[in-house]
Amino acid sequence: MLASVVLLLLAVLLFLHLFQTHRAKNFPPGPRPIPIFGNVLQLNLENPIADLERLAKRYGNVYSLFFGPRPAVVINGLQALKEALVNKATDFSGRPQDLMVNHAVQVKAHAPGVILADYNSAWKEQRRFGLMTLRNFGLGKQSMEQSILGETHRIIKLLEQCKTMNPQMMFHNAASNIICQVLFARQFDYEDEFMKFFVGVFQETSKIINGRWGMIYDSVPMVRNLPLPFQKAFKMFKVCLEARLEVLAENKKTRVPGKPRHFIDSYLDELDMVGDDGSSFSEDQLCAYILDLHFAGTDTTANTLLTAFLYLMNHPQIQERCQQEIDDVLGGKDEASYEDRHQMPYVQAVIHEIQRMADTVPLSVFHCTTKDTELMGYSIPRGTMIIPNLSSVLNEEGQWKSPREFNPENFLNEQMEFVKPEAFMPFSAGSRMCLGEALARMELFLIVVTLLRRFKFVWPEDAGEPDYTLVFGTTQSPKPYCMNVQVRKTVP
Repeated sequence: MLASVVLLLLAVLLFLHLFQTHRAKNFPPGPRPIPIFGNVLQLNLENPIADLERLAKRYGNVYSLFFGPRPAVVINGLQALKEALVNKATDFSGRPQDLMVNHAVQVKAHAPGVILADYNSAWKEQRRFGLMTLRNFGLGKQSMEQSILGETHRIIKLLEQCKTMNPQMMFHNAASNIICQVLFARQFDYEDEFMKFFVGVFQETSKIINGRWGMIYDSVPMVRNLPLPFQKAFKMFKVCLEARLEVLAENKKTRVPGKPRHFIDSYLDELDMVGDDGSSFSEDQLCAYILDLHFAGTDTTANTLLTAFLYLMNHPQIQERCQQEIDDVLGGKDEASYEDRHQMPYVQAVIHEIQRMADTVPLSVFHCTTKDTELMGYSIPRGTMIIPNLSSVLNEEGQWKSPREFNPENFLNEQMEFVKPEAFMPFSAGSRMCLGEALARMELFLIVVTLLRRFKFVWPEDAGEPDYTLVFGTTQSPKPYCMNVQVRKTVP
């Protein structure tokens, strides 16, 4: 009997030794991990944001967690985030390459797209091309305005046909259609199977990848081949790849080299020029790039719009004040222009406050260190996973007049002029800042202004109290809701 107990204790000690996790000297502090799981069981896997805030109060704005045996550093607050992402951008611009999101969306290991690609010369080459091409196809120009306004008119027709509706699919379809015009110059009917499939994939996989099963996948590698719910995301992204290959094949049939119609044509032109001589350009990389831009250009904007009308309906005085400013500035003009934002300080403040409250990408996309470095006095080795808690800075005490409340005055000075505080970073910051920030800002302004000009949005009487709780995921979204729509103005 004694021998059995001794053997059991030895087995337990061996187990603990094999799976021990420890913090290196001068590594950021944090809660004590447990074998195999690290700290993952100490977090609310449905939504860890409150737990991350609690840990920051205990350990400071730079602390560490273990996902299984793998250490990660969580960065909170403006000072620490600015030091890491801006002042030491090169040190903190890597991407971890062994997470569920990498395995799910990559076409091949050498074709990671641009969002998930590690920080290297290939990523710089791809990002430079993306920024240039997006500008060439109207980003920030009047041609893009017309694409956004055209899609907004489709929304108007839908709203004119109903008094009450759930806007969730409508905003996702609209945002998807706008980025699809950039990617392959196509608009889809909202009932089109291609549109419905991709919008559905984006909504569902966002919750899986950063949800409970995604955390388990990232923390306990031994379960990765088991038939658990995260396998659904892999199956969905496999079908995504097949659909992207079909789109690519269709575009090749009608393509005229040297006369690009959209992003795909431009990429293929670049591929023709560089050939296979050590370039990062490839058709596999193009397929990954398309998914990056389609996903990022759909879910974030749609969820921000959903947040916008949830708040506007339940703050009617703010909605009315926006409408008054819109009416005063636009007068008899047929349509709004993005330049009109400079004459609408209050509307700008409201839209930015909506983005702050929407907190659409609360943990950004995880970074990793590219070399041994320091942050706020702590030593962080090369290859350490970094979690930028953008949610912490968007709600940070001392950075906002009303950090926990919806208040447009967070973006207005004493003269009621629009100002953008340094702590406003919903698109992240530094060299990894969102590639489509300019497009998103233009979409939000033109869609919100155009819809508020024509309609009054009212919270249904039978809907009870509004629930502002966000559903956590790679991108956060409000819970589904309905809105009543009343025509307020007919524009020529």
